Amino acid sequence: MYYSTHFTTKWHDTDPCGIMRPSRVLEYMQETANLQCRDYGMDLTDLFHNEGLGFLLSRLQLRIDQPLRAYENIEVRTWCPPSRALSFMRCFAILQNGMVMAEALTTWALMDVKNKTLIKVSDFNREFPMGDPLDEARLPKKIRISAAAEMETVGQRKIAYSDLDFNHHMNNTKYPDMICDFLPDMKNRFVTSLSLAYMNEAAFGDILQIQRSQAGSESFLFRALREDRKICFEAAIELKNV
Repeated sequence: MYYSTHFTTKWHDTDPCGIMRPSRVLEYMQETANLQCRDYGMDLTDLFHNEGLGFLLSRLQLRIDQPLRAYENIEVRTWCPPSRALSFMRCFAILQNGMVMAEALTTWALMDVKNKTLIKVSDFNREFPMGDPLDEARLPKKIRISAAAEMETVGQRKIAYSDLDFNHHMNNTKYPDMICDFLPDMKNRFVTSLSLAYMNEAAFGDILQIQRSQAGSESFLFRALREDRKICFEAAIELKNV
C-alpha cells in the first residue's frame, strides 16, 4: 500500500543538459514523504519543535533508469516496508506515464534532539500502512569503503546558509549535487545510481575535505572528512551518457 502525489517538473530542476539534477530527484521523493506525514497528522516541523524529535537519513540507495526533464508530469509514490530496531525504512518510486523512472530505498534514524538519543521503531507508536520492500537486487549496494582505500583529495566544500535545514545541518538532499560538483565531467551524462551513507552531520561553517577515487569507467567513490577528521559521508556513484 503506497501514498502518491503528482508533480509537474520545473525548468529550474534541470542541469545544463536539461536533465533533472539528482538532488531534485531526491527532493521530489522526500517531499512526497513529508506530505504523507502531514496528511497522517504527523507534520515533521511540529514533531521537531513540539516533541523534540527529528528523522535523520542514514542511508540512501537510489537508482535512476531514465533522465527526467522539465515540464513532465510525474507520479511519486512512497511507502514503508517493515522496520525494526533503530532503522526506519522508507521506499520511493517516480513514474511517468506508468513507467518507473527511479526508485530508492532509504534508512532513517529517529533522534531525541535534546538528549541526542535514538528512538526504537517499537517505541514510536505512529505507523503508516505497510508495503512490500523494494527488491534490493535492483538497487545499488550499500556503500562501504575500506579505511585503507586510496583516495585523492579533490577539493573542499564549506557548508553555507543555502545548505541548511531546520536542524541547522546540511540537508540530506543537498549531498547528491555536491558529489556531482566534484566529478571530473558531467557534460552529457546523468546519474544512474547513487549509494550514500550519511555518517556524521555537517553543520554551518564546517569545511569538508572531499576525497575521490575512480572505481570504473563511469563509476566513482567519494568520502568527505570534517575538520575533526570524522567521516561525514561515503558514496558510490555511477553515470551514463545521455
